[in-house]
Amino acid sequence: MLLTGSFSRALDEKLRLAIPKRLRDALQCHAGGILYVAPGTDRSLAIYSAASFSQLAEKLAQASPVREDVRAFLRLFYAQAQQVELDSQGRVRLPSELAVLAGLEKEVVLLGVQEHLEVWAAERWKMYLDQKQPHYDEIAEKAFCVEK
Repeated sequence: MLLTGSFSRALDEKLRLAIPKRLRDALQCHAGGILYVAPGTDRSLAIYSAASFSQLAEKLAQASPVREDVRAFLRLFYAQAQQVELDSQGRVRLPSELAVLAGLEKEVVLLGVQEHLEVWAAERWKMYLDQKQPHYDEIAEKAFCVEK
């Protein structure tokens, strides 16, 4: 599954987020399907399918449980991750405490990022783009550089 694209969205008063059909299909999640919402990086939220959440859990289980940073991440991540259900209109209800954590209000941007989705406050995403886009080539070089 490869999730791509960016989509401007509005949260309603119940913090429901409409997920485009193309992304729902890629996630293989339809009405009644389970997704996981968790804290993301850079003050975003991450949304995972059940399969990608399980794969992430397997990767995290490989990390040393005696490392302080690993323990801290596992606690912060799993304690706040929540299971949500896709409704018949293709929406998920974002947990209010996670929406507050990410500073989400009405206008948000939904991003497809490889195996998960990210939800950003629209203004924060614009600032991130303004800051990072001019350095795209440098970032690409570092991302593709293989350390020996």
